[in-house]
Amino acid sequence: MISKRLEAAINAQINAELWSAYLYLSMSTYCQDAGFPGIANWFNIQFKEEQDHAMILLNYLQSRDGRVLLAPIDAVETEWASPLAAFEATLQHEQKVTSLINNLMALAVEEKDFALQTRLNWFVEEQVEEEENARDLIQKFRLIGDNGYGLYQLDQELAARVYTQATPLTTAE
Repeated sequence: MISKRLEAAINAQINAELWSAYLYLSMSTYCQDAGFPGIANWFNIQFKEEQDHAMILLNYLQSRDGRVLLAPIDAVETEWASPLAAFEATLQHEQKVTSLINNLMALAVEEKDFALQTRLNWFVEEQVEEEENARDLIQKFRLIGDNGYGLYQLDQELAARVYTQATPLTTAE
């Protein structure tokens, strides 16, 4: 059984992950409309990964006899000045998500919920990767600048990215 405090905190994180998915879907459609199908692919994969993250937490909460409460999804941005601006917003967003995960981990430690701590360790590592990926892409965009061929090449590189379902390494679900 899970404490009511943790149940509420996990529900908040589930809803944050779903909002993140919605944000990345918006970024994907923006990039597609701007003529960058490869970059749109990158954001579409992020959309799917965020849905996976929500489901990992949802399944965990249900496995601990917690009740999942889905909240309305707030509106997200739909326009960015450029793909670079979308990736800068991505980094800021991922830094916020890292903070949310860290706060959830701190609560799990406080509540001595070792099972949740184990599950959240995967999320902590995932956030390091998410921030690093965003930083790397921002650096590439800055190096390319307005070079059309460079943007084309980066778009092609991101088009090759393939979706792999996100799952915690520490569990067999």
